[in-house]
Amino acid sequence: MLELKNITKIYKVGNIETRALDDVSLSFRKNEFVAILGTSGSGKTTSLNIIGGLDRYDSGDLIINGRSTKNFKEREWDAYRNNSIGFVFQSYNLISHLSIVANVEMGMTLSGVSSSEKHKRAKEALERVGLIDHINKKPNQLSGGQMQRVAIARALANDPEILLCDEPTGALDSATSVQIMDLIKEVAGDKLVIMVTHNPELAEKYADRIVKFQDGKVISDSAPYQAEEEKKEFKLKKTSMSFLTALKLSGTNIRTKLGRTFLTSFASSIGIIGIALILSLSVGFQMQIDKFEADTLQQMPVMVSQQSVDLDASSLQKLTDKEDEYEDYPDAKKVFLYDSLKESVMHKNVFSKEYLEYIKKMDKSYLKGISYSRLVSMNIIRKDGEQYIPINARNMSFQSYPLSLDGDKNGVMNEHYDVLAGEMPKEPTDILLTIDIKNRVSNSVMNELGYKTDNVTEVDFNDIIGTELKVIMNDDYYVKTEMGIYSFNTDYEKMFSSPDTITLRVCGIIRPDENSPMAKITNGGAVLYNDELAQLVIDKAKNSEIVKAQEQSDNNVLSMEAMDKETKEQTIAYLGGNETPYVIQLYPKDFESKDKMLEYLDKFNEGLSDDDKILYTDMGEMISGMSDGIMDGVTIVLIAFAGTNLIVSLIMIAILTYTSVLERTKEIGILKALGARKKDITRVFNAETFILGVCSGVLGIVIAKTLTFPINSIIYDLTELKDVAQLKITHSLILIAISTVLTMLGGFIPARMASKRDAVEALRSE
Repeated sequence: MLELKNITKIYKVGNIETRALDDVSLSFRKNEFVAILGTSGSGKTTSLNIIGGLDRYDSGDLIINGRSTKNFKEREWDAYRNNSIGFVFQSYNLISHLSIVANVEMGMTLSGVSSSEKHKRAKEALERVGLIDHINKKPNQLSGGQMQRVAIARALANDPEILLCDEPTGALDSATSVQIMDLIKEVAGDKLVIMVTHNPELAEKYADRIVKFQDGKVISDSAPYQAEEEKKEFKLKKTSMSFLTALKLSGTNIRTKLGRTFLTSFASSIGIIGIALILSLSVGFQMQIDKFEADTLQQMPVMVSQQSVDLDASSLQKLTDKEDEYEDYPDAKKVFLYDSLKESVMHKNVFSKEYLEYIKKMDKSYLKGISYSRLVSMNIIRKDGEQYIPINARNMSFQSYPLSLDGDKNGVMNEHYDVLAGEMPKEPTDILLTIDIKNRVSNSVMNELGYKTDNVTEVDFNDIIGTELKVIMNDDYYVKTEMGIYSFNTDYEKMFSSPDTITLRVCGIIRPDENSPMAKITNGGAVLYNDELAQLVIDKAKNSEIVKAQEQSDNNVLSMEAMDKETKEQTIAYLGGNETPYVIQLYPKDFESKDKMLEYLDKFNEGLSDDDKILYTDMGEMISGMSDGIMDGVTIVLIAFAGTNLIVSLIMIAILTYTSVLERTKEIGILKALGARKKDITRVFNAETFILGVCSGVLGIVIAKTLTFPINSIIYDLTELKDVAQLKITHSLILIAISTVLTMLGGFIPARMASKRDAVEALRSE
């Protein structure tokens, strides 16, 4: 017995919901042929949402054999559709790449019926509808009436209690319609049949009960039935599709497009071929070196500092020659004096306006980010309750971070750091707290932020996010004494309340990404800001009284100590009177871009004397140079075959699987209508990518093994080394597994998308 009680939303036509009155209850019984006859006020037909409608109530209740379904879970609805409902659609909805008998067997496959039993029952159902002679044909080989008979056979094969028919003759001619309706009428002899139609003549001729809807309301019921309490226990048998069944279903689909499958497998196997050849030559050792250089060293910036180390060959040779003038461990009872500054490789870079403009004009395609470190000291105070806490920005490891040159200024930071709390800066006054990979930050940094760390071992993220600091301008921070020198102002409340302050806010807490080890700016944590803040402070400090006084005096205005020219320049920069950066860090996009960037930097030095040249430090090149000359032949192979082939393959498989999802949208709807769970749909597409992955891996290994013969011949001609390339069986098996896993990963998201498709919408697709 099927009973609908106090339903306020039962039916759906596109975006129009058909509603029953709140006090209406509809009950259906076995051996009843019910025609749902519905029209709106405009005369348009109303169709029952027979696929998903039963589990989409806003209120009311559906009673099945005395059991309420208000708390049914999704898997229970899947099981109910599979075991208790047989669907007959207006457009047949047969799976085109399966045979007729396989279409009929599909519902039983989801029920877990054995292979022999479901084949027997499928043949019996096809014989009942008069198609036993056509069991090996495909749906496209049948007429419309025959396809509808197959749909009826599929609906009956699993022996459902209820047959739901949605305009079963809508796509048929009148003669065929009569045959189909006679068949459905025969089925109604031992089953509840609910037919949705807009044809009143059809309803009057075949149905023994007609329920009419108009303008969303039940207007008549020709033979209302009152539900009677039944003691029958209602149980659901869970649906299930094994991975082997999914493989068979996907294999059948793949066989219909062998050409595309082969080309896809070949394209996907290119990465496997390359790695297999690399492993056969070096057992992966050189591959790891190359990966380190590609993924790590290119992240290290090129640094241009006012104080640089000249590490070219001539400078190092001069230093070595001077060292050789002295004997190691001499016996002489004397101390030898020398000028450590002259006997060093230190070089002073002069950052002229011309050079800084030259840096700004560099092609932005070379760089993914740039940062400036300036000597300006920010006068920072934090208020904690009624207490004002001065902060020494230098002790706090107050550092600038690189800004990207594209639309996302925080692109470089996003690449190397994870945001654990808060967000990346949006304004120049937003600052970040960076912690190390163990979530640690030094006590000194937290103390300078104003947090008391005595007897404290941890601080909650939420207590840090939103912390506000104030940068005090020079004219408020320094006061001139009666002696004509400047000292620090001690009236913190007055300084803190000054309208000229700049309010800083800790907007986020970040940690180096585990795949980007070079991202750590400092050990023990630091407070990071972008150069826009430094520029903002310098712009306000330039015209301050203390800066003007220092520019006019050769003595330190804070201590009255005499200063040389260099010390004076540094003091003015410290007070914010000079915006010239102390260090410029240039982050190249890749090795090729870095080469172009270095060529650009070298071009500035053309024609300049050694003293006037601007030298830079390329740490990445220094480290990578240590591995030069190691297994040159293997390096060539790595460059040729490594790279991003596997990633490209993964993306391609994802696209192919998504295409397959689009192509098989109706099939997804059919499977869901037959009771397939989300995991069953996912399993079908995972099985397809599994087959592609295995084929790609095997094909790649076969091609790689074939290529080892000419490679060995070439290496022998060049080096006289015999049989260098040896592909091990273990490596082959691992690579096939990798190919399979990556391919399945590539198809996982599209497979999940397929499982979430709405059944009704999927069935409407063409």
